[in-house]
Amino acid sequence: MQAEIITIGDEILIGQIVDTNSAFIGKALNSIGVSVYQITSIQDDKAHLLKAFAEAEKNADIIIITGGLGPTKDDITKHTLAEYFNDTLIQDDAVLKHVEQLFKKYINQPISDVNKKQALVPSKAKVLTNRFGTAPGMWIEKGDKTFISLPGVPYEMKSLIELEVLPKLAEKYKRPFIIHKTLLTYGLGESVVAERIEAIEDGLPKHIKLAYLPALGSVRLRLSGIGEDEAKLEQEIQIEIVKILPLIQDIFVGYQDNTEGLELIISKQLTQKGQTLALAESCTGGKLAEQFTSHSGASAFFKGAIVSYATQTKIDVLELPEDLINRFSVVSSEVAKAMATNVRKKMNSDFAIATTGNAGPTKGDSDAEVGTVFIAIATKNGVEAHEFTMGNHRERVINKTVNKALELLQKEIFKN
Repeated sequence: MQAEIITIGDEILIGQIVDTNSAFIGKALNSIGVSVYQITSIQDDKAHLLKAFAEAEKNADIIIITGGLGPTKDDITKHTLAEYFNDTLIQDDAVLKHVEQLFKKYINQPISDVNKKQALVPSKAKVLTNRFGTAPGMWIEKGDKTFISLPGVPYEMKSLIELEVLPKLAEKYKRPFIIHKTLLTYGLGESVVAERIEAIEDGLPKHIKLAYLPALGSVRLRLSGIGEDEAKLEQEIQIEIVKILPLIQDIFVGYQDNTEGLELIISKQLTQKGQTLALAESCTGGKLAEQFTSHSGASAFFKGAIVSYATQTKIDVLELPEDLINRFSVVSSEVAKAMATNVRKKMNSDFAIATTGNAGPTKGDSDAEVGTVFIAIATKNGVEAHEFTMGNHRERVINKTVNKALELLQKEIFKN
């Protein structure tokens, strides 16, 4: 069972917005056993749309289209679909009533003729109710192929996928099971990890694949299987995991789904243990705090962060002795330790992380080379600092520092 996703809009192609819709749809389809064959982004142009529809029909069983359903002249998806299926647009009274109700309830102005045209749909289409917007979803069948057109507004699209599209696809098609299991490792690069588990990878059954998903400081190992028997497939993947784990035990930090990072694994561990965390960030500029607070439930363990980017802020807010900074430099093991110790005391937390370094491109208040970073972890048992050389690219230095800090904290949690 193959699907193709087509996203429509010049704003995607020129980088004005990021296409997050495809990632959401791909994951949703996978959850019901539908594989995504291809993702295509195209202009709001009739010739391009017609060509994309024809190619997708050859390649896939299910074609999901997002975007181009607005009331303005540059939104041409409905008209182009009607042309592709030799169809005409007709007014759907239920959609019109829905649009009128939305305007009456939320918009303080009369409904215009342009907005009323949102109720026009191809006569061959089944309307999918858009609870949160004026553009309806549309379901059109052609033989054994299904075209589904959805609005590009993410929250409208997501609601339609979850409430309308997935249930209908599950009812219409017989699908296999697709299972992904992801192992998260920290501390070694992709090539080293691959060398360790090469024999296991070479011996995998044909219906199970291994993918390497590297990031700065971490590598995710994703085992993906497809089969008709869900329980048997789960068991087969678990057998391979049992073979892999002894080979990566020193770098393995946990399992994750497609979106779960180490920060979320740590969050769950701290919450379960009733332990807390505070941060003192310099070179990472609050990015470490963002990793934790981007997930709901952070208030259960996260005490807060002091982003002491400037040297004077370290003195005034974190209360670091000025002579300590003068003696050892603001980028030093001693300063990192003092930052972590002081923020832990100030916030009365079980753990504290401090980061200080030269991210570049200039050296700032320290003579330490660009890429030099110190990360300190403070606990009730004391404080340790670690020195790293993270390279000379500013963004890379910051991201590597965040990832390394998470790795070090994970190890401390295991100790305590």
